[in-house]
Amino acid sequence: MNTSAIPPQATPATSLVKTLGIVSAVCGLIIVGAYQGTYDAAAANRRLALERTVFKVVPAAKSMVEWQATPQGIRPAGGEPAPGAVKFYAAYDAQGALAGIAVEGAAKGYADTVRILFGYSPDCQCVTGFGLVASKETPGIGDKIVTNHEFLANFDALDVKLNAELSALANQVKVVKHGTKSQAWEIDAIAGATVTSRAVGKAINDSAQQLLPKLVPETEKLRKKES
Repeated sequence: MNTSAIPPQATPATSLVKTLGIVSAVCGLIIVGAYQGTYDAAAANRRLALERTVFKVVPAAKSMVEWQATPQGIRPAGGEPAPGAVKFYAAYDAQGALAGIAVEGAAKGYADTVRILFGYSPDCQCVTGFGLVASKETPGIGDKIVTNHEFLANFDALDVKLNAELSALANQVKVVKHGTKSQAWEIDAIAGATVTSRAVGKAINDSAQQLLPKLVPETEKLRKKES
């Protein structure tokens, strides 16, 4: 009997590989389908969370418009961001007048990057509010940056004025030892949470240094919300 024409029987290992391949393909389709099905809802939730934080740091705001500051000037955001562009949010009151500007910032904290949003007033050239976007700092310690009233008072009118040339901050935002603040551009740290306090100060300083020289000369473009 000629056995050469009889196909070899599949081994248990071969069957297992085929089964795993089918299972992997099905799982991949399920994951992709779930991602696509929830993407719009997740994006809407992120947008809502951002809007709430903007309204927190600019309390008079009722609406907001995303803008970009570029080396060539400021413009409404849309499409791909221009090279070197800095994103910010113009916040408007119920009458469509500029209530303030919300700016994102980030810096390394004790455990991970601390991401914040702060309010900026062109009238006083100062920070007028502060909100936390994301943080993995130690619970009960790092989260004091949003619960400690003395720390939050630093942002009632934190000085971020530009120099005469409008090229950089006149004074860098600095975090100082708790109880030693003596200048309007200083942030009084939280005792026991100095690293996180410094992350907030650095995030504000770095974002302000990058954005304000581009923004301040063209602030008048933002005074009235475009219909």
